[in-house]
Amino acid sequence: MKVTISPSELKGDILAPASKSSMQRACAAGLVAAKRSVVYNPGHSNDDKAAMSIIQALGAIIEKGNEELVIDSTGFSPAAEVAFMNGDQGGAINCGESGLSIRMFTPLAALTSNKITINGEGSLVTRPMDFFDEILPQVGVTVESNEGKLPLVIQGPLQPKNISIDGSLSSQFLTGLLLAFAVAPFEGDSVSIKVNNLKSKPYIDLTLDVMKKFGLKVPENKNYEEFVFHKDAPAAETNSNYTVEGDWSGGAFLLVAGAIAGNISVRGLSMASTQADKKITEALMAANAGIAIDAKAIRLHKTEMNAFEFDATDCPDLFPPLVALAAYCNGVTKIKGVSRLAHKESDRGITLQDEFGKMGLKVDLEGDLMYVHGGNGLKGTLVHSRHDHRIAMACAVAALRADGDTTIEEAHAVNKSYPDFYDHIKALGAQVKDGIDLSALKEAFKD
Repeated sequence: MKVTISPSELKGDILAPASKSSMQRACAAGLVAAKRSVVYNPGHSNDDKAAMSIIQALGAIIEKGNEELVIDSTGFSPAAEVAFMNGDQGGAINCGESGLSIRMFTPLAALTSNKITINGEGSLVTRPMDFFDEILPQVGVTVESNEGKLPLVIQGPLQPKNISIDGSLSSQFLTGLLLAFAVAPFEGDSVSIKVNNLKSKPYIDLTLDVMKKFGLKVPENKNYEEFVFHKDAPAAETNSNYTVEGDWSGGAFLLVAGAIAGNISVRGLSMASTQADKKITEALMAANAGIAIDAKAIRLHKTEMNAFEFDATDCPDLFPPLVALAAYCNGVTKIKGVSRLAHKESDRGITLQDEFGKMGLKVDLEGDLMYVHGGNGLKGTLVHSRHDHRIAMACAVAALRADGDTTIEEAHAVNKSYPDFYDHIKALGAQVKDGIDLSALKEAFKD
């Protein structure tokens, strides 16, 4: 699917999409909570669908309403045999292209005594999974991998032990272990997970918040260096209702679009959120963007902007919208955290350099730093998403003020996280052309 974006002026207001980070964690917590839970404002991205499919495979029953999702996991319990939908004694789980799903649900699937094959699609099959080869045997789980890559074949049940893990690649591995340790029985008065060099700490804050809201045992957090579960610690009190937050990751593209090309208001993004990508507001302020924040919305308008410095080590998903923003800032913007980009849907540092280079933007990579030479304008041209949802959205946003039309190949990559993206920017006035009915495509991806 190709989409062509013409230079456009944006205006109006829009509701940010549901957070897939929040939605997928809600599915995981709803599974291991082993009760009936109601999730409001559920997402419908491809990653969200992968999470729902996984918990159904592990025994949860899902009832979909217009504005809510009911998860009935009363039949799930650690160390039990799971009756997979295919009726096999073992079973299989497909995580689609979701890195969070593969890292979070593998320890949860290992709670059961089934032999389970865990696979994925697209770039996920090339991402390193050595973590599981190293850690899962320490907690009683047998694991076979394809030389550190998918597919994985695991068999539990997982038995919590005192372990130490490397948190430098992704916090998502820790999220899965925290959820598993919260419900699996263990010997002694306490058990802990020590973490070295943890990245993306705000995402662990989100995990702990979701655990609390689903009534799970929440560990003692010792400065993000150790998480201790106490046997006698009471589970959190909850009414088993959870509302999925607005998505700061997808919302960041809307905010940057407003700063570049319009006068818009974005609703549904909470400044109290623990999501790491909330830091996009700091970048916008550092760039002297036209931004105003109040209790109802975040308002953006086009204005002259300056180059800025930003550390994206704990929020690497912000790199694509940050590059689009920096392209229209006068001077050289410096962004730290390039080392976090290699194992995304594409090698995002190289991809951003290549695709924005086609639009006339100079992007230099020096170790962990990215330098974006902005303020000289962009030219409309043919670019490719590299099958990466955030690259597609970044190019679309940058195209709003480019000189001429920009055509994005494999533009449907946005369905991974934000299937309504093109509809939303069209509603704000963006000129978007394609050969497919976007509303029909969106409905098809909901099925």
